[in-house]
Amino acid sequence: MSAPEELRYTEEHEWVATREETLVRIGITEYAQDQLGDVVFVDLPEVGRQVSAGDVFGEVESTKSVSELFAPVDGEIVAVNDSVADSPELINSDPYGEGWLIEIRLDDPAGLEALLEAEAYDALIKG
Repeated sequence: MSAPEELRYTEEHEWVATREETLVRIGITEYAQDQLGDVVFVDLPEVGRQVSAGDVFGEVESTKSVSELFAPVDGEIVAVNDSVADSPELINSDPYGEGWLIEIRLDDPAGLEALLEAEAYDALIKG
């Protein structure tokens, strides 16, 4: 399992995909969903909420545990994936596609520079 090259990552196992210069889509990595097991519930925030990097914005509940979700960047939540709220198993079946969680309009695109590139994330999970 290797991390897609075009994404950025956090040490908390979230991925960040740049959609536009100031818009990113966020989800949890394949590694994270594999560690969680079968995802049975997702709690996502309201659209319009401001978050700072490191803020808890929701949680994912699986048959094994409950894990908090952390904002990887500063900005405003402009979209949530209602499909995941209705069908949390999308996180297991397609973590980098249909299993995305939220979209954030960035306060500052330079915040992405603090995130891990795929090679560094792969090294992290291989420990």
